[in-house]
Amino acid sequence: MANVSRETTQADGQEQGEHIESANDVLNRIFSDGSSSSMGSQLADLARRRQQLSEAQYPKPSETRVIAVANQKGGVGKTTTVVNLAAALADSGSRVLVVDMDPQGNASTAFGAEHSSGSPSVYDVLEGRLDINDVKQPCEDFPTLEIVPSTIDLSGAELEIANLENRTFLLRDSIVEYLKNTDDHYDYVFIDCAPSLGLLVLNALCAAHEVLIPIQAEYYALEGLGQLLKTIGLVQGTVNRNLIISTMLITMFDRRTILSQDVYDEVKEHYPDIVLDTTIPRAVKIAEAPSFNKSVIAYDANGAGAVAYREAALEIAKRSERVLKTIAARRNGD
Repeated sequence: MANVSRETTQADGQEQGEHIESANDVLNRIFSDGSSSSMGSQLADLARRRQQLSEAQYPKPSETRVIAVANQKGGVGKTTTVVNLAAALADSGSRVLVVDMDPQGNASTAFGAEHSSGSPSVYDVLEGRLDINDVKQPCEDFPTLEIVPSTIDLSGAELEIANLENRTFLLRDSIVEYLKNTDDHYDYVFIDCAPSLGLLVLNALCAAHEVLIPIQAEYYALEGLGQLLKTIGLVQGTVNRNLIISTMLITMFDRRTILSQDVYDEVKEHYPDIVLDTTIPRAVKIAEAPSFNKSVIAYDANGAGAVAYREAALEIAKRSERVLKTIAARRNGD
C-alpha cells in the first residue's frame, strides 16, 4: 500500500469527490517539514493570514477616536506604527487624519507630504497663524487619509509657547475646532509624538482621548515604559482626566529569539487587556518603505510587515466600542 503511486491516489480521490487543494494546502504539503521555524511553514502561514485579512471586515468606530502614539524612547517603531496603522485603516475604508507632532517630520516623509522649513505645518497651527484645514495635505496612496505635516521649525515651538497660559491645550483646541467645523467625519485621528516628554508631547496627550504605546521587544524598552506610564498618570491626574491607555503593541519582534517572546509574555502578563495579540516583526521592507515616501502598506502590500500591521489595525478596529465605552465612563466619573 505504501508503494501506491501519487497518480493512483489522486485518481481514487477524484472518483470519490475529494476537494481540490487550496493554495495554503499546497504550500503546507510542499514546504512543511514539521518545524515551525522553517521557511516553508512561514510562507504557508503568511498566505493563510493574507487570506483571512482579505475576508475580514474592519468595523468603523461609532465616534472619532483620537489616539496619541507615544514613547519617549527613540527607535521603538513609534512613527512607523503611526504611519502603517493609519494606512491600513485608511485602506480598509476608514477616514483617517494623521497629525505629525515630531519635529523630525518622519511621518510627513512617509506620506509624501511637503514639510520643508517654512511650509505650512502643525507649527503654524500651534502658533495660531493657521488652522488644520489650511495645512492638511492629502495622501496620494490612500484617498481617505490626510496628514497635518511637521517641519523642523517645530523644534523651537516649545520655547515660543512656554509662557502662554493655554500652552498645554493648543493642539487640543485646534483639533476640537477642526472636527466641529469640517464637513468630513474622521474615524481616527492619530497624533505622532516626539521621542521625549516635553511640551509638544504634553500637547498631544491633552488632545488625545487614548494612548497607544509601541514597545520594542527588548528589555531596555521595558525600563523606559515605567517613566512613560508615570508621565501619562500625571496627565490623567491633572490636565486630561479622560485619557486612557488603550493599546500596547510589541514591535521589532524576532520569532527566532527567546528574548522577544519573553518581553511579549511579560508585558502581556501585566497588561492583558490592552496588549495586542499581533506583534510587528523585524522586516527589511518596513525599514525600507520610508525612503520611497511610502508606508509599508503601499510599498510591500503582501509582505510580512504589511500583513502584521493590517492585523494590528483590525484588532484596534474591533476593540473600538469597548475603548469608547471606557472613555465615556471616565468622562462620567464612573
